[in-house]
Amino acid sequence: MEIVDYLRIARRRLWILLGVPVLAAGAAAGVVLLAPQQYTGTAYVAAPALVGGAAAQQYTGTQAAAQFVAAFGAAATSPRVLDEVAADTGVRVSRLRDGLAVRQVGASSQLELSYTASARGTVRPVLEATSGRALAFLFSSQVDIATEQVSAASDDVTAATAAITAWEKENKVSQPDKLYQATLNELASLRQQRLSMQAVGNSRGANAAAEAIEAGQRQLDTIGPKLPDYQALLAQRDAATAAMSQARQELQAARAQTRAADPASVTSVGQVTAVSRLRELVATALPVAGAGLLLAVALVAILELLARGRAREPVARPGPSGDPRPEPTETIGYAHRDATAQHGAGGERGSGERSSVGQHNSVGQHSAVQHEAVGPNGGSGRRSDLAGLPGRSVT
Repeated sequence: MEIVDYLRIARRRLWILLGVPVLAAGAAAGVVLLAPQQYTGTAYVAAPALVGGAAAQQYTGTQAAAQFVAAFGAAATSPRVLDEVAADTGVRVSRLRDGLAVRQVGASSQLELSYTASARGTVRPVLEATSGRALAFLFSSQVDIATEQVSAASDDVTAATAAITAWEKENKVSQPDKLYQATLNELASLRQQRLSMQAVGNSRGANAAAEAIEAGQRQLDTIGPKLPDYQALLAQRDAATAAMSQARQELQAARAQTRAADPASVTSVGQVTAVSRLRELVATALPVAGAGLLLAVALVAILELLARGRAREPVARPGPSGDPRPEPTETIGYAHRDATAQHGAGGERGSGERSSVGQHNSVGQHSAVQHEAVGPNGGSGRRSDLAGLPGRSVT
């Protein structure tokens, strides 16, 4: 099919192509106009201190702003936050989920939290409660986690200290590592003294130094085998102490972020305004009209296919005996004779020929009409007597 054929079909089915989109757009417009008036408001969240900065910040790097916006949007529509907002405002959770929307302002860390509802008095409370609950959900949880880490590290330090105390009571020695080191230093000094006394001939002093050296060596032999266990306990206490110090630093950073995410300082709620019905009508009716146009095109295509299928079916006509037979196909060809006068021929000959031909055509047409009116079998219909017409052939 060519473009002309498609245009011809469109003109013939124009009432469908125009009626269906108009009806769809009218129905959508009716739904919009009959719906209750909607009111909307926007809360602006601007917390640059929460994004970027030190590595200890929760959101750092090149994608920090996008991550913060995505996390805030997920938190604002999370079941926990929605339940808390519903308890604060009395609005159903399903209505909150349908009316809330989060949008990033450009590529910055600022975002807009909007809420649309039919009850104007609930818009501002919902925005305030949602922004506060979402920020608390994001950053207060970090404080709770850091506090738990500090508590766990403190418990580890306490347990390691108690293990050291128990070991000292069991072995009846306090701080054996320091005692061992002090004994080593004392032995070195005694050996030096003994050598000096022997050099000057002080045998009595040299013997006393030797006895002290022997006592110190016995003490080293007693402490030495137990020292590895004690040093392991010391290592555990040192690791627990370092973990507690790190946890305390993280707790301080989390508390600083929580103070920076205070809703009273980082959020502001704009005025509540009525939603424009014209804008809502355009936003709803145009897509519906487009869908109606596609439906109309599909309907026209189906109707054309059905019409062509019916046109291809053969038409049966009853014969002389009553049996159906296909309708005969007539092919009548028109032969046109050009009568050209020869150079030098008289006008009378040309006029006589035209008169003769006209009389012959008139007689042949009259005979064919009579035979068509009454056929050989007493019925009406075209017969092969049309062959009497000049220039016509019947098959």
